[in-house]
Amino acid sequence: MDLEQLEAVSLAVAEHRNVDTVLRMIVDRLSRDASCALARIWLVDGEELRLVASAGESDRLGGRFSRFAVGTGKIGKIAASREGVLIEDVRKDGAWIADGEWVQERGVRSFAGQPLKYRGEVLGVLAIFSRRPLGAVEARWLEVFARHAAIAIANARAFEEIDGLRRRLEMENEYLREEVSEGMGGILGNGAAIERLRRQIDVVAPTSANVLIVGESGTGKELVARAVHAQSARRDSPLVKVNCASVPNELFESEFFGHVRGAFTGALRDRVGRFQLADGGTLFLDEVGEIPVQLQAKLLRVLQEGEFERVGEDKTRKVDVRVIAATNRNLKEEIAKGHFRQDLYYRLSVFPIVTPTLREHIEDIAGLAQHFVEQAARKLNVAVPKLSEANLAELQQYDWPGNVRELQHVVERALIQGPRGKLVFDLSAKERKVASGALTRDELKRLERVGIEDALRRAKGKIYGPGGAAELLGMKGTTLASRIAALGIEKSGR
Repeated sequence: MDLEQLEAVSLAVAEHRNVDTVLRMIVDRLSRDASCALARIWLVDGEELRLVASAGESDRLGGRFSRFAVGTGKIGKIAASREGVLIEDVRKDGAWIADGEWVQERGVRSFAGQPLKYRGEVLGVLAIFSRRPLGAVEARWLEVFARHAAIAIANARAFEEIDGLRRRLEMENEYLREEVSEGMGGILGNGAAIERLRRQIDVVAPTSANVLIVGESGTGKELVARAVHAQSARRDSPLVKVNCASVPNELFESEFFGHVRGAFTGALRDRVGRFQLADGGTLFLDEVGEIPVQLQAKLLRVLQEGEFERVGEDKTRKVDVRVIAATNRNLKEEIAKGHFRQDLYYRLSVFPIVTPTLREHIEDIAGLAQHFVEQAARKLNVAVPKLSEANLAELQQYDWPGNVRELQHVVERALIQGPRGKLVFDLSAKERKVASGALTRDELKRLERVGIEDALRRAKGKIYGPGGAAELLGMKGTTLASRIAALGIEKSGR
């Protein structure tokens, strides 16, 4: 290939923005010359050179010559010295030839190798094995071509990095849109159980400790994860969520760590995994008990060492990620069954948090119900109906197997189905703690006291008029005042 042809190849290569395409095109174009037995490129990967493109007598990227330590062998020495090598007649300089039999069978006469240098950095080595003698002129041409090739590789890398950042930004925006659509409400309630939960969050959030949130479905485990992240030093970095229960087993590794194009059927382009997306921030693994056992070792490694590889790639990547996991399963029982690794459990549960069931903070039901009524009314564009004393008593008698989430759904359903201005809750009788009419006098008084005290708290002690406790409870002010006096409740609600 003469200088004019090399220039044409350089221009063609420079038009492409994909590194793999650029590498392949360089060796393909060089190997088109009938005298070229083999053209290869090795790129620097840490302390070694890795074969990334090959054309001619062999396009295999594996084998004994696929890796060289920098400074070892002719390829490694070219990278270390930053100078080109020309062997005009390999028959007279056998010390540079690692496989003399291959050289003889292919009729190789000369070898030329050049470092791929860009802005003072050696990116790799370009080498050709020629069937005709090469001299100083050809070596000079290859040096010029190697400079152009290095620029093309550097540019392609830059474009790929920009494209990767763009895709990451798009994915982060997607997560943010999901978060906005799901709502970013805080942890509601003033009961003792919720106050204990808030204190736990306050303690662990500023640290770097991994957190395991355990609790029944509907107890707000994701809200706790968001609160921990929001109060941490990582608050300005992404909080990335993975619902482990919704990921097919065969896609877990790709979901967590990403993959490169062609790693498996359907992998049409490189994909960033959730760990890389959460780099510098927090990764929330919801339903962590659903992760397959065969992947748990790889998850443990990234938690311990902060290292992983994408599927189909042997390049090790580093990440700095805080992990918050959540589950409604008893992981100790799963360990006993062989479904969950004990070492992973201990790595995740550095600081365990148990979310309380709604049954454990019944005193918050009135406030939660009022919040969900107002939220649903805004969503449906209807007037906010009143929660009556009877409504509150009914809600407080129910056992709430679905916890706060079920309460929210019950309230929303009542607004959709019920008459305008009146709330009728669809609660299963078998889930009530006590059958209707079977409450003792003391139980009725306790439930009434809880409802009135909560209303007074929300009304800041105000009984009469708009926003007053009587309006919140759907009763007359004079009636409420008499009940407050009868029950000995302080008007402040405390």
